[in-house]
Amino acid sequence: MTTEYSFYRVEKKGSIAWVFLNRPEKKNAMGPAAWTEIIPIFADIDRDDSILVAIIAGEGKDFSTGIDIMGMAPMIPTMKNWDMSARGKVKLFHDIFPLQDAMTCVEKCAKPVICCFHGYSIGAALDLGSACDIRLASEDAKISLREAAVSFIADVGVLQRLPHIVGQGITREMAYTAKFVDARWARDVHLVNEVFPDKDALLKGAEALALEIAQNAPLAVQGAKEVLNFCRGKSIADGLEYVSARSAMVLPSEDIAETMTAFMEKRPPVYKGK
Repeated sequence: MTTEYSFYRVEKKGSIAWVFLNRPEKKNAMGPAAWTEIIPIFADIDRDDSILVAIIAGEGKDFSTGIDIMGMAPMIPTMKNWDMSARGKVKLFHDIFPLQDAMTCVEKCAKPVICCFHGYSIGAALDLGSACDIRLASEDAKISLREAAVSFIADVGVLQRLPHIVGQGITREMAYTAKFVDARWARDVHLVNEVFPDKDALLKGAEALALEIAQNAPLAVQGAKEVLNFCRGKSIADGLEYVSARSAMVLPSEDIAETMTAFMEKRPPVYKGK
């Protein structure tokens, strides 16, 4: 099933939801629709029990060149009007929150999300990727935490999330220099898990990984994501207490019974997420 949005195209194929940034004529630059449509898209993926994994990629040669600064004027009129008053600054402060929510909805989605970096993957594209669970790249990927080069502070989540992925030193280097890094460097610093020779191979690799994830018990996979998200910034003791409570929510389950039955019958388990 395919659903067309102004900025996105969503294809549901079996247990996988493909979310394509679909503005290739503008290198998938992220205007207002990119920020507003993603929230209902991931709410739907979250609710759909048939979907076990989501994959985000871009149509055309590039994942995304980041925020469409000129196109965002309707969402952030303070920038267009150059309103430097105290009232204007307070309004701008609040206008940033919906943009942050657009990235956070990906992180909070119960289903694992795989991001495919290819071609230019700049600024807000890296924000989006950092909100995903796993990142992959094609060899032509050119990734940049670009905001400092265009007089912005990255303010929709990458400075909060990236240190948990690559560490403080690499995050600061990327943020301060705004330099472009290639896919091999990104893999070396663990920004991406794997590099593929081209976009076609990247999408096939993402699909293979998604299918591998989908073979496992949904309650266990989704529970692991929730625990990993919760434990960031917490003490080990807090994390252990939380995972005990979270684990107790799914023990016992029909899926565990299926695991045991399948083992005795020497066949692959068929999980229902129950």
